[in-house]
Amino acid sequence: MTRRALYMLPVVLFLVLAGYFAYALRPNHDPHELPSAMIDKEAPAFILPGLNGDGISRDGLKGSPVVINFFASWCVPCREEEPMLMRLADREHIPLYGIDYKDHPEDASRLLAEFGNPFRRIGQDVDGSVGLNFGVYGVPETYVIDSAGHIRKRFVGPLTAEQVKNELLPLLKSLGKS
Repeated sequence: MTRRALYMLPVVLFLVLAGYFAYALRPNHDPHELPSAMIDKEAPAFILPGLNGDGISRDGLKGSPVVINFFASWCVPCREEEPMLMRLADREHIPLYGIDYKDHPEDASRLLAEFGNPFRRIGQDVDGSVGLNFGVYGVPETYVIDSAGHIRKRFVGPLTAEQVKNELLPLLKSLGKS
């Protein structure tokens, strides 16, 4: 009986691995997409002091769809994403708000002075607690919040032109942002 089980062990391991790969390689599965338990739930309550001006709060952003981008000066992908954010703010007039994540205010100010500031307002999440409540894995991360304050979409990593065209802009349009 034990010998038979030993002979079957490689077959069982092969079937388990084959099943895992079949699941991971299924059609329409994006292996880079990280699921968020926050989708369609109310955004976490927060009140953040501002970077060079007024701060932001969840309740202050209710009333129309908005886009919140978590960024930091020490984040290389954030620097790569900056031109896309500038286009969204300038050309598309997207209501874009920034949350400076675990960063020094003077470093964030230097980054924005160098690359431009696409944000209407920026909150400082110095200790990372707001990011933690949103479920941020790392920066940059971008969230679409509807007019009632619910998270409708999360983008992990720098936004791409394809994501903006195929996902972000259509979603904002469907939420009432023309």
